[in-house]
Amino acid sequence: MTSPAKPITRGDLEAKFRQLAGGLDDRVEDARPRLMTGAVAAVVLVVAVAYLMGRRSGRRRSDIVEIRRI
Repeated sequence: MTSPAKPITRGDLEAKFRQLAGGLDDRVEDARPRLMTGAVAAVVLVVAVAYLMGRRSGRRRSDIVEIRRI
C-alpha cells in the first residue's frame, strides 16, 4: 500500500461526499411526487379497509330483536 503524496484533509472528504450525494439529491427530488402519491394512496386504502372491517364486525355482532304481541 502506498501513502498519498499529500495528506487527505477534511475539505477533500467533504467535497467528495458532496459530489457523491449531489446525484442522489436530484434523484430523490425527482421521485418525491410519486412517493407522496403512493403514500397518500396507501393511507386511504388502510383507512377504507379499517372502516369496512369495522362495519362488518358491527353488523355481525348486532342482534335482531323481534317483538310480538300476544
